[in-house]
Parts: sequence; structure tokens; C-alpha cells
Amino acid sequence: MEEMYNRINKLAQRLVETCKEKNVKISAAESCTGGMISAAVTSVSGSSAVIELGICSYSNRIKHDILGVTESTLARFSEYSTVCAEEMARGAIRVSGSDFSVSTSGVAGPLGGTEENPVGTVYIAVADGNSVTSEKCLFENKGRDFIRAAAVEKALEMLLEKIRDNKSITLKGKKYG
Repeated sequence: MEEMYNRINKLAQRLVETCKEKNVKISAAESCTGGMISAAVTSVSGSSAVIELGICSYSNRIKHDILGVTESTLARFSEYSTVCAEEMARGAIRVSGSDFSVSTSGVAGPLGGTEENPVGTVYIAVADGNSVTSEKCLFENKGRDFIRAAAVEKALEMLLEKIRDNKSITLKGKKYG
């Protein structure tokens, strides 16, 4: 686990540096990671220049009322779905005004797994003002702490990649790039 936490710290440092270089703001909407993404980013000195919002949206009520995840998404697909993660990521941008966002929702265990979403299943989405990308991940069930940390590492990688790959960044209605 120590090695994974070191990788997370390095990713968070690169993320903050990249956001500063590109002059972009980020936000996070976290369910199963419970604020760990925000904690990793804000552990980096200077992160206040890049992070706008970190919300722990553990309950479906908060996913719906604050982030705008539709009741039909929760009823049809559940909180454990790419559709929900995508709506969470879009909602984080809407609420914060950030340029990019990341969201997580899943089953960290040890209870709560199903055949469709066994323990270790985490849905991660990253969004900008124009598009959203999501992925269903199945992390090895080495315990709750491992699953959550693995999800944070993957989420930071995906967010960093989305920001780096964005050739024409739209900031507050203006195109740069």
C-alpha cells in the first residue's frame, strides 16, 4: 500500500503542476472514494490555485439534489454505473464552474457486492465542458482500503490524461489552444 500511496502523491503533484501550466481548474465528485481524491490533490502545496470543489456524494440524495444525477438514472442503472458516474462528473462542473472534473462511484466492500457489481467494482468518469469519458474498473479485492486507493490512483491518471490530451481548452466560454 505504501508504494501505491507514493504513486498517488506523485500523480497529484503532476496534476497540480499540469493544471497550473494550462491555467485550468478541477473538481471532484466522490462516492466510494469518500474525498480521497480531493485529499490527495489538496495535500500538494499550491493546489488552491487549481481545485474548485471536492464533494463527497455518498448518498443518492446528494447525487440527485446537488450533482443532478437523474432519478431515472438511479432507478434504471443504479449508483453503480457509468451513466451515474458521468452525470456526477457533469454535475461537478456545473456546480463548481471548473474546467475538468472526476467522479467515482462503486463498491469498496467488504459488503454490498452483487453479481453485476462485485466488491472492487468502481465507475470512474472524467469530464470537461464538452465531453465525458467513463470506465468500469474491477480492482482486486484486497480489502476496502486497497480498492479505494486503487480507484483514486486510476481516477487521477484518467483526469491527468484528459487534461493533457485536451488540445483546445474552453475556459469560462472562451477557447484557448
